[in-house]
Amino acid sequence: MPDALDWSEASVLAEARASTGLSDFGDESFRDGLQALLATYAGNPFSEKGKRRNRRRVVSLLATRLRIEAALARHPEILARPVAHPIVLTGLPRSATSALFNLLGEDPAARPLRLWEAQSPDPLDGLPSASEDSRRAAIDAYYAKGRAEHPEWTKIHFTSADTPEECVLLHAFACHGVQLGIEPLLEPYASWYQAEVADLRPLYAYQKRLMQLLDWQRPGERWLLKAPAHLWGLDALAATFPDAAIVWTHRDPVACTASACSMTAALMTTLEGLDPRWLGPRVLEFYAGSLDRGLAAREKMDPARVVDVSHDEFVSDAVGVAKRIYAHFGLPLTDAARAAFEKHVAGNPRAKHGSHEYDLEEFGLSEARVRERFRAYQERFPGLTE
Repeated sequence: MPDALDWSEASVLAEARASTGLSDFGDESFRDGLQALLATYAGNPFSEKGKRRNRRRVVSLLATRLRIEAALARHPEILARPVAHPIVLTGLPRSATSALFNLLGEDPAARPLRLWEAQSPDPLDGLPSASEDSRRAAIDAYYAKGRAEHPEWTKIHFTSADTPEECVLLHAFACHGVQLGIEPLLEPYASWYQAEVADLRPLYAYQKRLMQLLDWQRPGERWLLKAPAHLWGLDALAATFPDAAIVWTHRDPVACTASACSMTAALMTTLEGLDPRWLGPRVLEFYAGSLDRGLAAREKMDPARVVDVSHDEFVSDAVGVAKRIYAHFGLPLTDAARAAFEKHVAGNPRAKHGSHEYDLEEFGLSEARVRERFRAYQERFPGLTE
């Protein structure tokens, strides 16, 4: 059946303008990514429900982009706000980045990016600064419903409105980055993204603008950020935030790859006829490629800017890991922060939301193949086996 949806760039731009009454999208460079994204959603075998959802998502991203630009135009002082000494977590997916992120976010001095504000970074007109944003409540209800309907996903990645979330969600408003995690594996977005990773400085400059906008609305002492995808742009991130402290998590790449394959398959439920054996090699190459790029960028950085944390070390002594990170970067570890860390660990045992089961062979991969692809990584960081 022919696709009845209008996937033209003109149609989604017009719909976003009509829904907001605004017309200025800011820097026009986002349109190349928009075209690749639209072609990917239109040209791959998504279900009808999936296609409608994808198109709504694109229009929503564009409408939010319009509101972001309007807010920055009304308040140019926002772009003078400092973004000082952020802590940035990265590493292979499923290597404890999220668990460590959630822990460090308990420090009262930390300013993590919350899920709801990552999806709605624009200010709500007329909202007093001390009032509850109605969008937060709506997003909280949406994810509560999703947890009830899809308990298996909760085992993979628990989400709520206030969960600290990956800052790559902010990249989506530039029609760039890894989007929802599936688009860089599908053509033509995959090829477009691989060409763009050569220089991601404009993307990180845009992220900084959104962080300034969010900090203007809800100020914090010290930004806390996280995303495995930062490995693709570690050089750009370091240039954009020259005083950033980088925490790099590590885990056996076999376990990381198997879990990432399972997670990605769960994100692709609306893609009809998905063959797990097709997916596995693409997931492997995408994340191995990101690691190659991250390691190359790290070679050019001051070693003191990065602290390494193993998954096993975090599992055995999470609070000890937090203390080591703070000591490495000379951060004050207050009594309140220490108590918050200990309370969080006590209240969040491993597999609290259930155990995530996965099988590497289901995805057309073998342990030998994965270890060979990550051989340089394991030589650099020996002992990463489970």
